[in-house]
Amino acid sequence: MFARTREDIAAVRRRDPAARGAFEIWLTYSGMHAVWGYRFTHWLWTARALFLARVVSQFVRFLTGVEIHPAAEIGRRVIIDHGSGVVIGETAIVGDDVLIYHGVTLGGTSSQGGKRHPTLGSDIVVGAGAAILGDITIGSGSVVGAGAVVVADAPADSLLVGAPAVARPKRGTKAPLDDFGYTDPAIYI
Repeated sequence: MFARTREDIAAVRRRDPAARGAFEIWLTYSGMHAVWGYRFTHWLWTARALFLARVVSQFVRFLTGVEIHPAAEIGRRVIIDHGSGVVIGETAIVGDDVLIYHGVTLGGTSSQGGKRHPTLGSDIVVGAGAAILGDITIGSGSVVGAGAVVVADAPADSLLVGAPAVARPKRGTKAPLDDFGYTDPAIYI
C-alpha cells in the first residue's frame, strides 16, 4: 500500500508543476485523497462489504468533493487534479497514468444493469468540465478537451473537443486515418 502511495506522489510531482514536495502532496491534494479513499472502498467492495464500501465512499466524497463508486476500476498513477466535482460511475474503467481535471463526469446513459459507463485507456488527459457518457471506449494516448461531451468511441491518440465531441488525430501521431474516418492526409498538418 505504501509503495502505491509513493508511486502516486511521484506521478503528481512529475505532472503538476505546482507540487513542491511529497509531504505537501500527501497532506493537501484532495484528488489524491479521493483516489486513496477509492482504493480502500474498492477493496471493501471486492471483499463483499458492499454497504460499508458505499458508506465510506460517501464520506470520502464529503471530504474531497470527488465521487468514485467503489465498483469502478481505476488503474495506477491516476491523478485527479483540482478534483472538486469529479464523478466516476459504477462500471467505469480508467487505465494507468490518466490525468483528470475538476468537474469531469464519467457517467452512464442507461438505467439498465450491466456496463453503462465509459472505459478510458492509459495515458489520457481529461480536461476540466468534460463529460464522457455511456458504454464507450476512449483509446490510450487521447486528450479530451475541457467542456467536451463525448458520447462515441474514439481510437487511440485522439483529440476530442466539442459538444458532441469529434475525434481527431493528435498532432504528430501516426494513428491510421481509417481509425478516424478520414481519407485526407492533410488532417495531420
